[in-house]
Amino acid sequence: MQAGTEMTFTATERVSIGRPAAEAIREQAERQDARRVFILAGSTLRHKTDEVAAIERALGDRHAATFDGIHPHAPRTDVLAAANAARAADADLVVTVGGGSVTDAGKIVTLLIKHGVEDIAAFEPLRVYVTPEGQVVNPVTVGPDIRVICIPTTLSGGEFNALSGSTDEETAHKQGYEHRLMAPVMVVLDPALSRHTPEWLWLSTGVRSVDHAVETLGSDKSNDFANGLADSALRLLAEGLPRVKADPNDLEGRLKCQIGAWQSMISIIGGVPMGPSHAIGHILGGTCDVPHGYCSCVMAPYVLAWNAEDDDSRQARISDCLGMPGMPASEALDRFIRSLGMPRTLSEVGVTEERFQQVAEYTLLDIWGRTGPRAVHSADDILQILRMAA
Repeated sequence: MQAGTEMTFTATERVSIGRPAAEAIREQAERQDARRVFILAGSTLRHKTDEVAAIERALGDRHAATFDGIHPHAPRTDVLAAANAARAADADLVVTVGGGSVTDAGKIVTLLIKHGVEDIAAFEPLRVYVTPEGQVVNPVTVGPDIRVICIPTTLSGGEFNALSGSTDEETAHKQGYEHRLMAPVMVVLDPALSRHTPEWLWLSTGVRSVDHAVETLGSDKSNDFANGLADSALRLLAEGLPRVKADPNDLEGRLKCQIGAWQSMISIIGGVPMGPSHAIGHILGGTCDVPHGYCSCVMAPYVLAWNAEDDDSRQARISDCLGMPGMPASEALDRFIRSLGMPRTLSEVGVTEERFQQVAEYTLLDIWGRTGPRAVHSADDILQILRMAA
């Protein structure tokens, strides 16, 4: 029998599934009576496609301004610039169009405006931090007034979460910011728009969502509700990702991936903690500049193998979902990731052994640095996993 638990949810009110983004955004802006819509877009989407312009046209006189220029892992400098632009536009609704860094930046922008942040130093009192004893502390009690709509073009799933990450360039440490009202009021899943996403980025962020599901199913802190969603998510992604790799114009396959990414996030939002794969991944991204999705491509199977040394009783379901029953989960996941042509070692993504100690120490400061099914006591435990992944 499972111990008593509780699932919590964000302030997202609706998800548009399969409709054109411009149409869905116009309808939501009218529903909210938003008159000053600020668009935060990926630079490639804005300058090399018509997708952002189509949203601007659909909004008409409700469109206030568009901003681009968010670099990977959402550096504080870029997020502040976006906040200043939104403030100058007197924004009453923020729409993000792009990948995970754009999504994270847009959500944090609303928090910065609410708290009057006008310089980098003022980020510090708002960030989530971990005490030396491992307690996670979120100092934010007052959330934003301006809501966000997210149109994701990758599969990392952050658009469904109230938690966002921004990198402190001075320390090269990616840090979290969270309030339930930072979660978007609406998410728009438009598979047609995602065709502009490079294959490596689509597939690798898809593996990031696979990792959400895997760390849920392997967790000793999960429950039947969360595991059911993670099971469905993993099966949808295991079908959809190879389909899109085989045919980039397979919109049904793309939508399966998007819904799988959504389902993979619900358990995290609800309160099931992730484990070392995600914690290490946050540091590999913000500190070592590894693309977000590649972090899971590299780390997830090694973390499964490390956890299995202690207890592999929950991992059989992972292999079943991947269509490889009976195979150790770490091997099944390794085979699946390799079939997508993704990197599988730290050396392949440019992280060499001289970085391991820093990565291990920073991992202990992450919100999920000590929440996996196998106990993490010190940086030495993280170093064991990193050496496996070398």
